Amino acid sequence: MSENTTTAQITDLVAELEWRGLVKDATDKEALRDHLADPKGTPRKVYCGFDPTADSLTIGNLVPIMMLAHVKRAGHTPVVVMGGGTGLIGDPSGKSAERQMMTAETVQHHVNCQRPIFENVLGQIDGPEHHIKNNLDWLGGISYIEALRDIGKHFSVNMMMQKESVKERLNNREQGISYTEFSYMILQSYDFSYLYENEGITVQFGGSDQYGNIVAGTDLIRRIAVMNDDEPSKTFGLTAPLVQKADGGKFGKTETGAIWLTAARTSPYAYYQFWLNASDEDARNWIKVFTILPQSEIEALIARHDENPGKRELQRTLAQQATTILHGPEAMENAEAAGKALFSGEVGGLDKDTLIDVFASVPTTEHAKSGLDGEGIDPVELLIECNLASSKREAREFLSGNSVSINGSKIDADTRITADHLLHDSFIAIRRGKKKWHMTKWS
Repeated sequence: MSENTTTAQITDLVAELEWRGLVKDATDKEALRDHLADPKGTPRKVYCGFDPTADSLTIGNLVPIMMLAHVKRAGHTPVVVMGGGTGLIGDPSGKSAERQMMTAETVQHHVNCQRPIFENVLGQIDGPEHHIKNNLDWLGGISYIEALRDIGKHFSVNMMMQKESVKERLNNREQGISYTEFSYMILQSYDFSYLYENEGITVQFGGSDQYGNIVAGTDLIRRIAVMNDDEPSKTFGLTAPLVQKADGGKFGKTETGAIWLTAARTSPYAYYQFWLNASDEDARNWIKVFTILPQSEIEALIARHDENPGKRELQRTLAQQATTILHGPEAMENAEAAGKALFSGEVGGLDKDTLIDVFASVPTTEHAKSGLDGEGIDPVELLIECNLASSKREAREFLSGNSVSINGSKIDADTRITADHLLHDSFIAIRRGKKKWHMTKWS
C-alpha cells in the first residue's frame, strides 16, 4: 500500500470512530468533528502516546494504534509518541502499586523493540506519512527548576489529587503514591503542550484511562496561551473505551498468557488463532475495532454470518485481516496454512518454527533418537508410551482401524518408526483419530 496517498478514505473521522465503538470521552466532540473536517482540507496532526513498559505491546495497545490508522485513512497525519522520557517515571493510571523503576538502558531497549509494531501497522495504511517521536528528546533537556517554574505552576495540587488513580492510591495507606508518579500527569501534559507549540499537533487520542491526562494537557495549553495573551488554543482529546469480551472475561488473555504484538512474544500462528477462536458476539465487535474494512463490507459480512454462523466466515475474515495488519500478508498466509495443516493432519510441510508453534500446547514426550536405529520402533509400543493407548490390544485396534497417522500419513501395526519419519531431524507428530495429537521430540 502507498504511504503517501493524500486522498481521504473517510470524510467524518469522528463518525467513523463512533461506528467502530472507538469513542468513549471527548473534550468537545462536535468542535473536534469540525476540526477534523476542515473545509479547506488542511490535514491535522493527531498523536497517541505509548509508554515502553515492556519490549512489546499487548493487544490492548492495538486499539489506539488502530485509531491512528483511521486518522491516516481520513487524510490526517498520525503521530506516535514513544515514552522514552515518561517511561522512566511510570504512569500510575490503572495501577494499584508503584511501578518498578527501569533503567534508561532498559527503557531505550523497549523503545527500539516496540518501534517496528507502529511501522508495521501504520506503514500498510494509505494516507499521509506517519511520524514516530520519542518524548525523551524534549523531556530529557528540562531542568528541575524549569519544570517547576514553567510547567508545574499551571497545575493545582487539589485538581491532581482528584484524579481517580491518584485518589485510590492516596486512600491506600500502606502503598500510597510517590511524588515521582504523582508528577506523571505534568510530564504527559507537557508532551501535548510541546507538540502543539513545536509540531502543530492539535489532537490527542488514547485509551479511556488516559482521559484525565489528556484533559490536563489541553488545559495546560490553554493556560499558557492566556498567560502569554495569545488567542485561545484549539486543541482536543478523545479516548476509546476498554475493549472487553462479551462473556466478561479479560480481553487479550489466553490460557498461555497475554497476546503480544511482536512475533517473538506471540507468533503469527497463535495471533491468528486468537481471532479465529472469537465468539460470534466478540467477532461482531472486534471486526470493527481491529480491521480497516469499510462499514458496508463489515455489515454485509455480519449479515452473511448471521444467516450461516456455522461457516465462521466472520471469525476467519477477522483473523485474516487482523493478522495481515500486524504481521503482513505472508505471515498471515503461513499462519492460515498451518491451521489447515493441523486440521487435515498433513503437517509434514510445515517449517520448523511453525511446527513448534503449532504443537506448543499439545502433549509432548522426549525420546532417545538412538531408538530409531536399525529396525526402528514398534508403533504399538510408541502409542502406549505416548498415552495414546492404554494397552497393546487397544493400540493394535487403533492401528488396524486406520485411525493412527504419523506426520499426516496413515500407519498400521506393521509400520516401523525410524529416523526417516523425523521432521527437521527432531520431531514426529502422531495423531489418533481426528483431534488427539501428540508430539515426540527425538535427541
